[in-house]
Amino acid sequence: MKEREYILSLYEIYKELLSDRERDYFENYYYEDYNLQEIADNYEVSKSYVGKFINEIESKLKKYEGALKLLDKFSRIRKLIDDEENEVLKIKIEEIL
Repeated sequence: MKEREYILSLYEIYKELLSDRERDYFENYYYEDYNLQEIADNYEVSKSYVGKFINEIESKLKKYEGALKLLDKFSRIRKLIDDEENEVLKIKIEEIL
């Protein structure tokens, strides 16, 4: 998995563990495609602060995954679903996820 896709997947799982400010910066950078200077201008901070803050958010997400391994477990369950032939079981697992 590419690094960007990996970070985005982690964000989707762990975003509720981040502060509102962390989510705003992350979403501006990754989803709105703002560059660091644009984010810095919007929040009246330095470009270097934004870069450092984005890196800290990414580190937090990786730390959460390291401890909880939810993305890994989710990926393994998805593979089992894809390989499963029993449609009823597939539907029941999907409902849980």
